[in-house]
Amino acid sequence: MRVELSSEQTKYVAHVRQFVNQEIVPNADQYDVEQCLPEALVDKLRAGGYLGAVVPKRYDGQELDMITFGLLCREFGRGCSSVRTLLTVQSMVCQVLRRWGNEEQKAHWLPRLGRAEAIGAFALSEPEVGSDAASVQTVAVLRDGQYVINGKKKWISFAQIADVFLVFTQCEGRQSALLVERDTPGLRVRPIREMLGTRASMLGELTFEECAVPAGNLVGGEGFGLTAIALTALDLGRYSVAWGCVGIGDACLEASLRYSSERKQFGTPIRNHQLVAKLVADMVTNVSAAALLCHRAGQLRDDADPQSIGVTCMAKYFASRMASRVTSDTVQLHGAVGCSDETSIQRYYRDAKIMEIIEGSNQIQQLLISGFAYKDNLSSAMDWAHDLK
Repeated sequence: MRVELSSEQTKYVAHVRQFVNQEIVPNADQYDVEQCLPEALVDKLRAGGYLGAVVPKRYDGQELDMITFGLLCREFGRGCSSVRTLLTVQSMVCQVLRRWGNEEQKAHWLPRLGRAEAIGAFALSEPEVGSDAASVQTVAVLRDGQYVINGKKKWISFAQIADVFLVFTQCEGRQSALLVERDTPGLRVRPIREMLGTRASMLGELTFEECAVPAGNLVGGEGFGLTAIALTALDLGRYSVAWGCVGIGDACLEASLRYSSERKQFGTPIRNHQLVAKLVADMVTNVSAAALLCHRAGQLRDDADPQSIGVTCMAKYFASRMASRVTSDTVQLHGAVGCSDETSIQRYYRDAKIMEIIEGSNQIQQLLISGFAYKDNLSSAMDWAHDLK
């Protein structure tokens, strides 16, 4: 596989890196402590057009190709996983509307989301429903031209500031997705705080009590909720998270190279000790391998290749495991410093664990990946694996 960026991609990444270094990296630990992203940062993300990354240009978005979008997620992940999460969930909602929204929904919402005048949130998880997405208990009943919603959603990223929610429900036993605006009567949002990682993702719990929305807010038709709409969103979400994990690895590698060159023990910088060198070698190798797998997924997505779904699952699975291992080794290399709030190391460690859970846990990814391998027969599975070379 050949990895070569165009001049436009190289220029764009340099621009994003400068933004991340100036606006996000110096403040990310404070976001973690305060457990929120300040409105001033959201304004800067809005001004930069980042939150409209996957929205078509005709709807005032950036319409980035998938490789460029992935590199954007990588840089944001390097700076702050919570900021990357905002980009992810906004993009998931935009991707669903781009793919499944009717013309009226696209005309109304995509320009607002593309300009980030509105923030979108993806409301699938419930207090009793996580990986088993088909078993959502929130119910919507069509009554007098409106869908009346009752139920709860939990662990919803940026629920605290979202203007519109993509809500997954059961409509007469068929999984369906509805757009629900924040100020709709019958909707309450309760903030969730004190999470292990991505603490500035402004999670919330949604409660729907006789919450009525117009029938025109149904996205894609009844029964499309899980098999089409949720999978479209989750597929993009996994891709974004995978690249974000590479960004976490980048940040850890930068910190480890710097610290091991400066820190002296037994009369020499610790980089000269063989066991430290082994940790660094493993970091470089694993971050590079994850980046290559993400690039491959991006290429296949840009080519609209059906294999992109399976490779995206592999990228998310491998990259999240990589991030967990690399952050653990980075804490080990830094010793007590890595366990304190003197550096960002402990934040990377906590954030990395979240990556193994969100947008489909690693166990779900294993089931999906093995399913793709067994889809036809062993021979075709081997051909599929060889295509990654």
